[in-house]
Amino acid sequence: MHFLLRLSTLMVRIRKRTVALITLIFVGASATVAFLLEPGTFGNWFNSFYWVLTTMATVGYGDFFAKTVLGKIFTIFLYIFGIGLLSLVIGKVIDTIAEIGRQRRAGKLSFVGKGHVILINWNKKAEAAVEEILSYAPDGHIVIIDESERHPMEALRQVHFVSGDPSSDEVLTKAGISGARAAIIFGDARIDETPLVDGKSLLIASSIERVAPHVHTTVEVMQEKNVKNFRHVQVNEFVLSHDAISRLAVRAALQEGNSEVIAQLISRSHGDDIYEVPVDRSWATYGDAFQALLRQGATLLSDRGDLGINRRLDEPIPKEARLYAVSDKETYCRISGRRL
Repeated sequence: MHFLLRLSTLMVRIRKRTVALITLIFVGASATVAFLLEPGTFGNWFNSFYWVLTTMATVGYGDFFAKTVLGKIFTIFLYIFGIGLLSLVIGKVIDTIAEIGRQRRAGKLSFVGKGHVILINWNKKAEAAVEEILSYAPDGHIVIIDESERHPMEALRQVHFVSGDPSSDEVLTKAGISGARAAIIFGDARIDETPLVDGKSLLIASSIERVAPHVHTTVEVMQEKNVKNFRHVQVNEFVLSHDAISRLAVRAALQEGNSEVIAQLISRSHGDDIYEVPVDRSWATYGDAFQALLRQGATLLSDRGDLGINRRLDEPIPKEARLYAVSDKETYCRISGRRL
């Protein structure tokens, strides 16, 4: 009894690869022994291999069974050791699945994939960003990087979590920064002093630009005077945190309904949205593009950040133009030739 207890304790501590190797050797050797003991019963080695597996799994179909005394003694051996070994393998598999789940919740696993969006520093704004991204692409993937130790949205399979310092090359690599579509850096709400919040965001942005300069990076900036520092590290986009909220509040107070229009345009969850539309070669001027889109149910809004093109409809469309229009998703898909 003491021997079996020590043996079971030793087997539990064995590494998973070692257990897998022992199991393969045990099954192969047992099949060979069974075939040598009763070649007439099994006919070939594969049948004895099949019998060993069904015996270890306690299935016991009865199509093959030992007939000799030695064969029956060997069957008893399989009952005692084979079933126990298979139980150990099943336990190891369950432990592995549970360990993967624990590592996922703790943010220890690396993300494998491309075209994902990385959100850095978890807060309510980041949570709203997850919802907005998934409304754009329900099957898209999101990676959250935060210094907390637990996955903030583990129920969503599309959301991966990496725990650690976002400015660390190792952490960015685990998040798959080189294959990311975009990275959004939110201000760390756990830091009380505003300049330090921007300082941390600047450090993260510089790390991203150094490791993966091709990734489109957007940063939430707490103080407008710090924008020049972010421009220095060639960040693509800036969002002034308090400025945007304040301006929207003023518009809501002084121009009734104005905020509803803006809120609709910046969210895809309801109403029309802003889409980049492909430039048709038959459009010579902005006026041609405006009329063509209007007939299809969309309104031409801008060329990149230029909102004044509706006052220059006679001007030719430049080669580098990127046109944006307001429409619903169905109209956009029809114009762009994409599926819903």
